[in-house]
Amino acid sequence: MSKADLIVGIQWGDEGKGKIVDRLAQEYDVVCRSQGGHNAGHTIWVDGVRYALHLVPSGVLNPKACNIIGNGVVLNPASLIEEMRQFQHLEGRLFISDKAHLNLPYHAYIDQAKERLKGEKAIGTTGKGIGPAYADKISRTGHRVGELLTPALLCESIMETLASQQAILDALGVSLPSKEALLEELEGYKKALAPFVANTTQMVWDALDAGKSMLLEGAQGTLLDIDHGTYPFVTSSNTVSAGACTGLGLNPKDIGTVTGIVKAYTTRVGHGPFPTEDTEEAGKTMADVGKEVGTTTGRRRRCGWFDAVSVRYASRLNGCDQFALMKLDVLDGFETVKICYAYMLDGKMIETMPSSLENVTPVYEEMEGWGKVAGVRTFDALPENAKRYIRRIEALCGTKVGIISTSPDRNDTILL
Repeated sequence: MSKADLIVGIQWGDEGKGKIVDRLAQEYDVVCRSQGGHNAGHTIWVDGVRYALHLVPSGVLNPKACNIIGNGVVLNPASLIEEMRQFQHLEGRLFISDKAHLNLPYHAYIDQAKERLKGEKAIGTTGKGIGPAYADKISRTGHRVGELLTPALLCESIMETLASQQAILDALGVSLPSKEALLEELEGYKKALAPFVANTTQMVWDALDAGKSMLLEGAQGTLLDIDHGTYPFVTSSNTVSAGACTGLGLNPKDIGTVTGIVKAYTTRVGHGPFPTEDTEEAGKTMADVGKEVGTTTGRRRRCGWFDAVSVRYASRLNGCDQFALMKLDVLDGFETVKICYAYMLDGKMIETMPSSLENVTPVYEEMEGWGKVAGVRTFDALPENAKRYIRRIEALCGTKVGIISTSPDRNDTILL
């Protein structure tokens, strides 16, 4: 029996998981997505070609890999169907859990209406309906992918669910679909997706029992976890490594190597506390050079310096065996770089993660910058100051760096 290796984001998402999963997926038999929805996106560059993935696992670019969308995902059928059009011959290579919950258009309408009503207190969601879909799941009023195989029954059930929520939907200004339009929509989803629906829990068990190599990928990052992130400015699922178990039907003993994906600086999309955010020239340079625009939303990301306090916390939560340090090349040319090694809170310096980041200020140390790491493919060829920066991150976070990315290209990757 083999183990399932795991890739997990260590910051607020957008760390570069897509590139690493794609790079590693070339060596795995099975690649699985465990949670989240089409609110997250992986950008992968291969030979100058850009791929933007939202629901399809990154192993899709390995023609030999089996790709599984697990039960922990909330799945928007229309988005998945559109994404699948990028690829050929997916039957027998892509499988969707019959227990994954559906994220339908009315979920997005509810999401957007609630954000509008909050005004200045809006969380800054993507408006893709992820929260309402997970809310339906938890309140036991949701609908699962397996129900798409009987569209007429599913249509009746959805209409009953919506009718029971009529007063709330009217208050939000959300219009309900007609029964006829909904049935036609569901029948279209069945036609496109039925060949891919499967009992993926048994599939992952069988694959591990057969000794196949397996790679698990989640969406977003640890600091967006519903329990352990910067609540309430978080997503609606467990983004930590434990969420990969519940999102696929695995147990903790099934997990092998845990690789935490960490950006060489820090970014965040939307609202919420961000202690190391730099709103001056340095942050703008990171955003411009790093092309920090959300794959899914097109929103510009907030940028700032590396936060070792939160990364150390996230590494412990996830049980990281190693880090993949991404986008080191974005810091090329800076005269000095900063690392936050502690916070000031209520007049005291702390080196642990508080429950809220609202009132903390970062304590920095500065290091000399370096010339250029872009395109470097061996550790020895890195500038000495870049090496020192990497070793300092390891020392402060208590986790070794095993992978270093020096450009968006798949091949510009150093394996230690």
